[in-house]
Amino acid sequence: MSVFDLSGRKALITGGARGLGAGMAEALANAGAAVMIGDLLEAEGKATADRIGSAGATTGFVKLDVTNEGDWESAVAATVQELGGLDIVVNNAGIEISSLLVDIDPNDVRRMCEVNILGTILGVKHGMRAMRPEGAAGKGGAIINVSSVAATIAFPAIAGYSATKSAVDRLTRVAAQESGKLGYGIRVNCIYPGLVATDMGLGLASDMARLGLWPSPEAAVGDVIGLTPLGRLGEIGDMADAVVFLSSDAARFITGIGLPVDGGMGM
Repeated sequence: MSVFDLSGRKALITGGARGLGAGMAEALANAGAAVMIGDLLEAEGKATADRIGSAGATTGFVKLDVTNEGDWESAVAATVQELGGLDIVVNNAGIEISSLLVDIDPNDVRRMCEVNILGTILGVKHGMRAMRPEGAAGKGGAIINVSSVAATIAFPAIAGYSATKSAVDRLTRVAAQESGKLGYGIRVNCIYPGLVATDMGLGLASDMARLGLWPSPEAAVGDVIGLTPLGRLGEIGDMADAVVFLSSDAARFITGIGLPVDGGMGM
């Protein structure tokens, strides 16, 4: 049996309705996992679950505002009940609001902190509570947090986003320490995705042009590619495969790391 085989495992992924999250959900399902998609986008989330399920995987959808603790309690309980357990939590949900520092809106920063930091913390909290030995699932498992290459490089107009994604990296390492010392049997890691041509990624390129930092979105993308040794943008599959790896037995002795999936941009 392949060490990447996730048959029999149950996963909950946030922001799974579209973009990176949908790709990660599909990759986990293709590896054999049952997958619960959590998102605020109910119609899109259900459609993604149905599409993945039509290929034979066990899937479901739960409405989840990652900043709301009650939603987390309900989402984890629904996952355990409907899928029969919980072995993998992927904290993928996140937002990015671009601004020059001289123009930054405190409310935008607060919103990014709520979704990117608090949302991830609550995912770790409730994932650990369910997967630790005395929890509702109780078999240990893996938590994968989605940080960003923005946590490892300096790039203009994303100060708030970079700060929140740096926080995701640090909280990942603290969570790994706590899990290990308390015997939870839960590995906690994060990935640093590079720029991917999703709605968020393309929106970032447009923001760079709007703010006058590049002459056009295409020029901004071209410069990102120029900074990337592998010479291309990331693809959804690149990030999804990294999540499968960190969820699998191939990563059984890996915890507390940040894995760059950025084509070398952040080296």
